[in-house]
Amino acid sequence: MKRLIAACFFAAIIQLSANAQVDPHFSQYYVYPSWINPALTGAIDGDYRISGIYRNQWNSVDNAFSTAGLSADVVTNKNVNFGASVMQQKAGSGGYKYSTGYLSIAYTGIRFDAEGYKRLVFGVQAGVVDRRFDRTKFQMGDQWNPITGYNPSTATVDQFPKTSSTVFDAGAGLVYYDAAPGKKANIFAGFSASHLTQPEDPFTNGIVKSKLPVRYTVHGGVKLNLSENFNLVPNALYLRQGTAEEKMIGAYGQIKTSDVFDFLVGVNYRFKDAVVPFAGLYYKNMTLGFSYDANTSDLGKNVSSVNSFELSLSYTFKRSKEPAGRNFICPRL
Repeated sequence: MKRLIAACFFAAIIQLSANAQVDPHFSQYYVYPSWINPALTGAIDGDYRISGIYRNQWNSVDNAFSTAGLSADVVTNKNVNFGASVMQQKAGSGGYKYSTGYLSIAYTGIRFDAEGYKRLVFGVQAGVVDRRFDRTKFQMGDQWNPITGYNPSTATVDQFPKTSSTVFDAGAGLVYYDAAPGKKANIFAGFSASHLTQPEDPFTNGIVKSKLPVRYTVHGGVKLNLSENFNLVPNALYLRQGTAEEKMIGAYGQIKTSDVFDFLVGVNYRFKDAVVPFAGLYYKNMTLGFSYDANTSDLGKNVSSVNSFELSLSYTFKRSKEPAGRNFICPRL
């Protein structure tokens, strides 16, 4: 019965995809920059970066949501940066998988000062969205006998015209940031639109096909350099996809304890959903982060184990020859 309920639950998600948010989301969205905005490709203090993130949620449901992402980006001296990312979300006893793979490019040639610290960056990404499920794992109503229970050998009249789909997808965005070193405040802000091609939902029937809604994202913040060993980064995120929206505000602090080691601690609040404390550490170009979504919604009050956690790891390969006096301020969290 649990499998049947889970199958119905995720089938409902598929049917509602045209009117609600269907993309996976991350609380540590800044670790997976190409997901939030392709213009952030290569916005790093280094030559290239590799980042990984894992999210687990809804443990009260069998085979609930788990999402993993991996991205890499590289900086060039030709006013363009390049990146690549892959992500997969698994959910439900029906083996539902939502996977994406993108290549991204960012143009960094628009600069508002001689040093090139103040920039307006444009980015685009293109790739594929793959969605599939395993129909052999479904338990249909006509396969149940009131006396003997479920019988997998019983034929079912419920059929699926399609169980998988891979389609082209594209998005674009822009970011402004002031990365000048030595300032008391460095601001950054961006806007992006994902799924501009609006791929059709492969699992709906009827004359009118449902489409994957465009996801609009606005994000920004300011890095406040309060002392030589401490900076604070207030930040905000607004996301809208279909009729669903997400609002998040928060801040995190970075405490420098040595030339190679920093502590990071902060908290975000996702409106009508969760409080998200965050802790991490930076050591020799490697950043490890952990966050936990403590649910505050009405759902969390009535259903147990709806909280989530995320684990992230990123490594930035530094420039081998840094110009004297230069200290690039990364425009993302």
